[in-house]
Amino acid sequence: MKPTVVIEYCPKCGWLLRAAWMAQELLTTFTEDLRGVSLVPSEVAGRYTIHLGDSLLWDRKREGRFPEPKEIKKLIRDLIDPERNLGHNDR
Repeated sequence: MKPTVVIEYCPKCGWLLRAAWMAQELLTTFTEDLRGVSLVPSEVAGRYTIHLGDSLLWDRKREGRFPEPKEIKKLIRDLIDPERNLGHNDR
């Protein structure tokens, strides 16, 4: 079964558009590899996390910043298809 990415974002902080942009980037890159991307409004203020299945890929508070799409794409690629070439994102 294909994995699902879950992006949990803080709606009070106005991060829905950021989460939607990341979802678009991931769905465009991993069209055949992901079951989908779920956007989940957080009940915890300031939260922005990205999970692939049970694996936490990114936590804004832990990292101290938001991720770039290419960072998340590399993390997902490394988990689902390590041999895959991401083109310009691998440079």
